Amino acid sequence: MSSYVLVHGAWHGAWCWHKIVARLEAQGHTVYAPDMPGHGIDRTPIESVTLDDIVAKIGSVIAAAREPVILVGHSYGGAVITQTAERHAHGIAKLVYVAAFLLVEGQSTFDAAGSDDSALNGNILFSPDGRTATTDPAVSKEAFYGRCSDEDVALARSLLCPDAVAGFETPMRTSAANFGRLPRFYVECTQDRALPLARQRQLHAALPCRRVFTLETDHSPFFSMPDELAGILSGL
Repeated sequence: MSSYVLVHGAWHGAWCWHKIVARLEAQGHTVYAPDMPGHGIDRTPIESVTLDDIVAKIGSVIAAAREPVILVGHSYGGAVITQTAERHAHGIAKLVYVAAFLLVEGQSTFDAAGSDDSALNGNILFSPDGRTATTDPAVSKEAFYGRCSDEDVALARSLLCPDAVAGFETPMRTSAANFGRLPRFYVECTQDRALPLARQRQLHAALPCRRVFTLETDHSPFFSMPDELAGILSGL
């Protein structure tokens, strides 16, 4: 049996992993699904949250685990797990990127996000002070949940929250000795409208992974294909 730490993406919370947590735990695995600071039930003021704050929280979860973990990141969570791996490599067995930003040294999420065919293009709404951002609710289903049930879409829309811009702007700082030595895996989603497939493939081509899995679904396989995603994770 393995231990997993599941890191959600921007605007989401640990709640998005509930189907995956249930499936992995039913197989006897240990699963941690923390909220990033300022998300879910974590009430940290979102305006003040930095990537360092997020990495520190995920690092504390890894430190409390009884064995090196399989660290899984979805979407923006990919940037989080990369930076976490650099600082906490000793506590990590493998890295898994799920339709995620797999960034090279010096690259930020904003650097990699540009894609003319993303449904988020032009639909990210910034606060007046520029410190936080949300997505236009009118595009959330198309961007994130195109293959999800109406029930899952309704749940997600009720729980999405603003996110801190600072983390999106922060470049990766990695080394071969830490992040670079950990085995990487990628789960690409062919019908993703938030991080389109072509962009995902550019990202994992730039930092090759030990194996790439393909799911014929949207940006949120934790909702739309939970059995298949849990099966990939449990098979690593």
